[in-house]
This record gives sequence, structure tokens and C-alpha cells, in this order.
Amino acid sequence: MSGPTDIEKENLEAHVELCAQRYHALEARLTSIEVKVASLQETIEKSSLNTIKVLIGTAGTIIVACISLLGVILTKLG
Repeated sequence: MSGPTDIEKENLEAHVELCAQRYHALEARLTSIEVKVASLQETIEKSSLNTIKVLIGTAGTIIVACISLLGVILTKLG
């Protein structure tokens, strides 16, 4: 962003018009950033859910393996 032009320093109407254009450009950029942040948030939430599912599946597998091992040990002892 550039500073005030010479015409802005001398003409209030030109200053107001240029400020309106700058404000519009900033609004457009802010909207773009908001969309990208929302998309990033959605991606993080989906990734988090997938991670939880994998952890639950892994824990279940470990529990079943431990129970199976316990069964084998008890069978060998009995």
C-alpha cells in the first residue's frame, strides 16, 4: 500500500474515493483469508477425527491381541 498521493493531500473528495477503493481491496483480501481459514479448520477437524478412529482401532487390536495371548498362556498352563 502506498501513502497518500499529492492529489489526496489537496483534494478531500479524491482522498475519500481512494480510501473507499483501498477499503474495498482490504475487504476482498480479508474475505479470501476467512475462506482459507475456514477450509483449513475443516481439514484439521477431519484429520483429527481420522486420527481418533485410527487410535481406537489400534487400541482394539492391541486389546484383542493381549486377550488372545492370555488365552494361549492359560491353555498352555492348564
